[in-house]
Amino acid sequence: MNRLEQLQAMLQEDPKDSFLIFAIAKEYEKVGDLNQAITYYEKVVKNDSNYTGVYYHLGAAYAENGRKERAIEIYNDGIGICKEVGDQHALSELKSALMNLEIE
Repeated sequence: MNRLEQLQAMLQEDPKDSFLIFAIAKEYEKVGDLNQAITYYEKVVKNDSNYTGVYYHLGAAYAENGRKERAIEIYNDGIGICKEVGDQHALSELKSALMNLEIE
């Protein structure tokens, strides 16, 4: 059983576990399946909008998939959430990613 299969099996036991959903998205990203990665990152946002780490990765996946405007929306959404919950580290990363994307 590979890592993705293990994570999927664990998710069956706890389908709302944001960390597991995020980890599955990262596995799909590693194998180059951005559409599946985006699907799982979006599940994290829907499941737990305060999971601040997801916005950077979701925005980057959209940008890499040629959807720059959607990436900008995601980064801005994440910036708002980070300000609400006080996550300065993620806020800094998102602002930097947004600035770099807008410069391109």
